Amino acid sequence: MIENPQRLLKDKERIDDLERNGYGIIQRKDGFCFGMDAVLLSGFVQVKLGEKVLDLGTGTGIIPILLEAKTAGRHFTGLEIQEEIVDMAKRSVRLNQLEEKICIVQGDIKEAGALFSRASFDVVTSNPPYIQSAGGLKNPGEVKAISRHEILCTLEDVVREAGKLVRPGGRFYLVHRPQRLIEIIFVMKRYALEPKRLKFVHPFLNREANMVLIEAVRGGGSMVKVEKPVIVFKEPGVYTDEIRQVYGY
Repeated sequence: MIENPQRLLKDKERIDDLERNGYGIIQRKDGFCFGMDAVLLSGFVQVKLGEKVLDLGTGTGIIPILLEAKTAGRHFTGLEIQEEIVDMAKRSVRLNQLEEKICIVQGDIKEAGALFSRASFDVVTSNPPYIQSAGGLKNPGEVKAISRHEILCTLEDVVREAGKLVRPGGRFYLVHRPQRLIEIIFVMKRYALEPKRLKFVHPFLNREANMVLIEAVRGGGSMVKVEKPVIVFKEPGVYTDEIRQVYGY
């Protein structure tokens, strides 16, 4: 982390410790902050030595920063449409002195296939908005609403552009809601992304899953593996050992 990191902050911003490599991330105290879904996705993604990674809808850059800390990938790119959030993500990259490893690009997910060369990434990741725009209450504030609701892009937009940008044999990783799993698989197969690994996330051992982690391979075969589920809490307020390991505690 750079000396005097406070100079990178703007009004109502703070630096949160990521518990990895001494890295921190800049977030707004009154804005949308990264959640457990992003952290769990970073623990599920497999990046091999020398691979290039693209994160669609990167927000404050949490997934590229965590993947740089956890993997041997060569370069990480984050794509984000919101100018204010792009600026925050770029400052987090500078905060951690990762300018040579991480690039934050402002742009629309729906046009990602035109912003980058086709099939130029080994791995594509996304923690997209979960809620279809016609359903559910919108969150107050534009940033929160865009982050959680399919206002600026849909599930199909994300999957379609991922299919364009990941190389044949490359992997696409997604975290989403189990209620939309059938739709997710259907859309993935439409764009030649074959689901290969599924992992469900349960808040407690006796509760139903509220997240699903998915790995798909471009042009892969039809066999899929359902992995052991993740249980978040042993008891209210107490993380399981697996969650503590993912977070780096």
